[in-house]
Amino acid sequence: MIGTWVFILAFILVALAVVGVAMTSGGGRRAPKGEAEGRGQRRAWMTGLMLVIVIVGVGVPLAVIIGNNDTKAKNGPGGIELTEAQADARQTFAIKCGNCHTLGASNSVGRVGPNLDQLRPPAALVLNAIQQGRARGMGQMPANVISGQEAKDVAAYVEKVAGR
Repeated sequence: MIGTWVFILAFILVALAVVGVAMTSGGGRRAPKGEAEGRGQRRAWMTGLMLVIVIVGVGVPLAVIIGNNDTKAKNGPGGIELTEAQADARQTFAIKCGNCHTLGASNSVGRVGPNLDQLRPPAALVLNAIQQGRARGMGQMPANVISGQEAKDVAAYVEKVAGR
């Protein structure tokens, strides 16, 4: 997000510099007395045009950025609509589960646990694995990595997006 802002700001500064240099270079000649008023009108027109360009150049990208602020966070792969709890569970999965499990919707490519995109488990199985662990709790997945409502939300999220 910060990179986007830096890019936009740099682009605007370069554009303003180019327009400023173009406006100040007059070819080194003085305007005759009759052209002085026309030159003032031209300068005012160019200043207004530059202002419109800056407003559009800043306003349009700003509107797009603000309009798309939460779009990716609330959509799974393929545009699957996620509830607010599932969108939060997406982040939880990425932090707590993504190191071991592969799940495309969370951009995780873990190699220790099963690939959930291939397995496509139901929510009940995911919740049971979270609560009980696997390999009798002494294996690679400990029990209660996540608990309570957070565990239920992650299970619902995995069921909804796995393999899609």
